[in-house]
Amino acid sequence: MTTHLVRLRFEADGQAVTGEWADGATARRTWRDWVGLYGSDEEVVIRLTEDSEGERVLMAWERGRVVETSSDGGHRSES
Repeated sequence: MTTHLVRLRFEADGQAVTGEWADGATARRTWRDWVGLYGSDEEVVIRLTEDSEGERVLMAWERGRVVETSSDGGHRSES
């Protein structure tokens, strides 16, 4: 079973507020809502991940903007 997680941190390595859903659409809507509510703060990090056979980042908001993900949905690191 695939689980979708949305994690909100008010600082990069801070404690997280986490929501967990089986329905990916609900998780994406929550990610979008949290970006709207908290995303103007440059310190906020919000990630939507999928966990079925290992966790992978589907969407990420860092430093006030969307962070690119690779075409397969995994997180692509920035250089």
